[in-house]
Order: sequence, then structure tokens, then C-alpha cells
Amino acid sequence: MVIDERLYTFINSMDEGLPDELAKLEKEAVDTYVPIIRKDMQAYLKYLMFTHRPKNILEVGTAIGFSAILMSEYAPDAHITTIENYDKRIPIARQNFIRFNRQDRIELIEGDALEVLPLLTDSYDFIFMDAAKGQYINYLPDILRLLKPGAILVSDNVLQDGDIVESKYAVVRRDRTIHTRMREYLYELKNNENLVTVILPVGDGITVSYRK
Repeated sequence: MVIDERLYTFINSMDEGLPDELAKLEKEAVDTYVPIIRKDMQAYLKYLMFTHRPKNILEVGTAIGFSAILMSEYAPDAHITTIENYDKRIPIARQNFIRFNRQDRIELIEGDALEVLPLLTDSYDFIFMDAAKGQYINYLPDILRLLKPGAILVSDNVLQDGDIVESKYAVVRRDRTIHTRMREYLYELKNNENLVTVILPVGDGITVSYRK
């Protein structure tokens, strides 16, 4: 977490919360140790769905489908394409889409995003990145190809619990590759002439990029 715990708790206490069934799914994820987006990220996604009104959404990283269902809840006219590679979570996500009657609005593509993204030919007005953090930089060329002008790209978990500010030599050795790649990713987003990007301390840090 990149902000003070008390402040985080206070901010989240002001939120109206989720619809009952979606709140139940959130609890199920927490109880089974499935990583899902944090409370403040949920609130921000809801805000973006209301204000941007996307019609065609791409999500990289489905897990059990929580964030895709949340986006569909607050962008009811949107079609969502979501990509997942972890075979143990894919059937759970599909079951959840049926449970929420979203199977016609949410399409789950199985496979490694590095292999799936080059095959996509549609254009998207909202892309949500929440997959393998060390691969964000490798996803980026296809993400930019698929992101149409005026669209929004949101990337989650970019500050690595604050470790992003450290020298790579101060980071645990096993995390150094992710650390290096994430710094490269942030640099590319901030310096790409086709994007306007802001880095925000929401959850574990997010970027919001507007495609010019």
C-alpha cells in the first residue's frame, strides 16, 4: 500500500459499496486468497465507467472475473473482452459470468496475453491492465495498436508497494526484473508522444493514459 493505512480506511469508509451479489463475490475472493482489485481501485473504475461510458473494453488479466463483472455493472452498454492464462481460474471466471448473467456481454479468451494480443484486430475505448506486472512493457506495443484515439488505458499495481522508488539493488533479487521492467513501462507511458499519462497512488499505484 502506498498511502497511510488510516487515510486509506477513511477514504474507503465513504464509499457506497458494491451491489450485494458483487460484494459476496468480493468476499469469496478474499476468503480464497484470490487477488482482486482493491477498494479504492473499485471506486475509481466505477467512476471511469460512469464518466467515460466505454462501449468496447479490453481487460488483460481476468482472475475469477471480479473486475470484468464490476465494469459491466457500471458500463451496462459495454462489451468486454478479457484474457486469462491461469487454467485453474478460467472455469471459475466462466461460472461467475453465468452466475451474474454476463456471458453474452463478457468474452473470455484463454491464453497468454503475449500470444493473444497480436491476434486481436478490434479497437477499444477502454483497456484495463491487471496481469503479470513484468510483462506490461511487452504487452504495450499491441495495447497501443488496439487503443483507439480518445480511449483510456488503466494499468494497475505499478508502484510495487512503494519499491518502485528504490534502486534495483535495494529490491529482493527475485523482484529485480519486474522492478526494472515496470520502471521502463512507466517511462514509456510518460514519454510516448501519443499518450497523456498520470501516475496515481490508488491501491498499489495506477497509471491512467489518454490516447491522443
